[in-house]
Amino acid sequence: MLYFVGLGLFDEKDISLKGLKALKSVEIVYAEFFTSHLFGSSFKAIEELIGKEIKVLNRHEVEEENVFMKEAIKGRDVALITGGDPLIATTHTDFLVEAKKKGIETEVIHGSSILSSAPGISGLQAYKFGKVTTIPFPDENFFPQSPYMAIANNLLNDAHTLVLLDIQAHKNRYMTVNQGLEYLMKVKDDLISNGKDNEAIIDENTLAIGIARVGSKDVVVRADKIGELIDFDFGGPLHCIAIPSKLHIVEAEYLVEVCGAPREILDEI
Repeated sequence: MLYFVGLGLFDEKDISLKGLKALKSVEIVYAEFFTSHLFGSSFKAIEELIGKEIKVLNRHEVEEENVFMKEAIKGRDVALITGGDPLIATTHTDFLVEAKKKGIETEVIHGSSILSSAPGISGLQAYKFGKVTTIPFPDENFFPQSPYMAIANNLLNDAHTLVLLDIQAHKNRYMTVNQGLEYLMKVKDDLISNGKDNEAIIDENTLAIGIARVGSKDVVVRADKIGELIDFDFGGPLHCIAIPSKLHIVEAEYLVEVCGAPREILDEI
């Protein structure tokens, strides 16, 4: 049996009872944390909880060598754990397909995910969200405008946007809300510089919601215009951003009363 187990959002206490039972019963537990990460926990804490050693895999061991799959083929009970929900990462859905092709019995044990928790705590209505996008860490030869355009397209369709921020766990790099907003403003400036002012619809006056450490006791959710929010200190990772489109009065009141948004947004409803 091959189990795919989601650990949830923040620490080992987020693991479901079903997931805990499975992890205690299997012979081998493998972990990958390059697609997600539990900042409120440690391998030792999880190992103490499940009563066995966790073998941490790097990206090559997971995606190229399929170490856990090889053990499952031998008939051993194996679990692959990851932060969040186990099937949100497309890599893991590929593993499920491959396991089915090889005749390996599988079970998916879901965990709480940023894709539901962040929209929920933002106060925005879940059914009004459009396409999710991710802002990557740029380099000299890589600075895609696609995250900006995804948000712009959602706004044109009156849809909110959940913006995920890059994680490079192997380098201990976790993009902040501030870096994400700076990225978007750089794209805006580039569009204007290239005479595409009509496409530069996300600017310093756009309302945004910065979200940090969902699932923890010190979660931060702050709403303001990008020009103000870009300098706000959100503290440690993990971070994400929500860009609201046209607001319902209930959403606007939540942003003002819970997230500290300027009261003037109530006048725009």
